[in-house]
Amino acid sequence: MYAIVEIGGHQYKVAEKDVLFVDKQNIEGDSLSFDRVLLVKDESGVKVGTPVVEGAEVSATLLDTVKSDKVLVFKKKRRKGYQKLNGHRQVMSQIQIEGITLGGKKKKAAPKKAEAKTEEAAPKAATSDLSSHTVAELKEMAKEQGITGYSSMKKAELIEALS
Repeated sequence: MYAIVEIGGHQYKVAEKDVLFVDKQNIEGDSLSFDRVLLVKDESGVKVGTPVVEGAEVSATLLDTVKSDKVLVFKKKRRKGYQKLNGHRQVMSQIQIEGITLGGKKKKAAPKKAEAKTEEAAPKAATSDLSSHTVAELKEMAKEQGITGYSSMKKAELIEALS
C-alpha cells in the first residue's frame, strides 16, 4: 500500500516504514499526521482524490531535525571585477511513515429542517418551479393556456402571467 501525500507544498510517494527528509515541521512532540492525501493505492484498487481523498490520513514520527547539503550560489560579472559566493543549508525534518489510514473522518450530513407547508408556501413553490424553466418552455406553456401576446414577453412577465 502506498500514498501520494502533500507535505509543505511538495508531493511525496510514501509507504509504511519509509524515511523521508521534508521541510522543517514545527510541532510539539514526535507524532505527525498529514491529511492532504492525493492518491491511495491498496489491495482494493486506486483511490484518487478531487483534490484530496476523503478520510485518508498519513501518520508519521519525527526522527530528527537536520540541515541539508550546502547549495552554493556564485555570482560574477565579467570584466568588472565583481564576484560573490554565497552558501545556504536548508533545515529539514527527518520523518518515518508509521501508517496510512483510509477510514478516518466522515462527513456528517446536515440536519434536515422540518418545514410546515402553509398556503403561502404553495404559490412560492409554483413560481420557483416556473423560474427553473427556460423562456422557450414558458412560451410553450403560455401558448397551451391560451395567453395572448406571449411572444414579446420577458421571462419574469411570462412567470407572472402563468402564475
